[in-house]
Amino acid sequence: MRKITFKIFVLVNGLLLSVIIPVYSQLQPDTTSADTTMSLSTPDSTMSDSSVTTFRTVPNNAWDVGEKLSFIVRYGPLVAGDATMEVADTVRYQNRLCYKIRTTANSNKFISKFYKVRDKAESTMDAQGLFSWKFEKNLREGKYKLDKLTEFDQTKHVATSGRKTIDVPPNVQDVLSALYFMRTQNYAVGSVISLQNVANMKLYDLKIKIHRKDRVRVRAGTFDCVVVEPFLIEGGGIFKHEGKILIWVTDDERHMPVQMKSKVFIGAVTAELVKIEGVD
Repeated sequence: MRKITFKIFVLVNGLLLSVIIPVYSQLQPDTTSADTTMSLSTPDSTMSDSSVTTFRTVPNNAWDVGEKLSFIVRYGPLVAGDATMEVADTVRYQNRLCYKIRTTANSNKFISKFYKVRDKAESTMDAQGLFSWKFEKNLREGKYKLDKLTEFDQTKHVATSGRKTIDVPPNVQDVLSALYFMRTQNYAVGSVISLQNVANMKLYDLKIKIHRKDRVRVRAGTFDCVVVEPFLIEGGGIFKHEGKILIWVTDDERHMPVQMKSKVFIGAVTAELVKIEGVD
């Protein structure tokens, strides 16, 4: 039972702690070609000269401070835990107005008897350019404990965590800010949206394939959705996944994630939206 519970929450953390960015060690590359690919981390909109940085402006009609989404997590019919995603506040960071975005993922009372999970993550995201300045995660998974801070210098284009520093492109994202940035983009069926993000101090090319439109009923209601599938590619490396990870986002300007499904060795893990707060 403990082994099964561990595998559930490996997927839970990928599906819910960053929701649209799945578990990195379980992804496969996009081996199919698409007619349309949109790249969303180009340098030409960021740097003006060596002494002054002009940041891009990204329109955002998708979300705002106060939005909170609550999910339940199921392994087959078994409810294993819950999670939240919240645009909690605005703050000043690096003399810039930023959003403070928070997520949590928790095992329920029954699952916690075998494998207790209490995970939190927080992104400090530029309000004008919708890129990351800082990402913090605090993981409590069974006996495992991790507290990690990654800071992004969007003028020198480096990411730093502890003593490690890597070069990054302009407008780079963390795993959480990537989701909220993606929600501001237009989704056309058959297209692939591409951007770059950093996870565990590695730079990844994230591709989101837009599959189809669908109507889905969850506890929070019935929604017209677009079904998307994420892929990650690291340099020449390939990540394998035992089954597809599919995400249903609302087919409107908000692109709220309402359902996520990932097949595992037996059955499937599903994250389902149960409550929406702070949305008119």
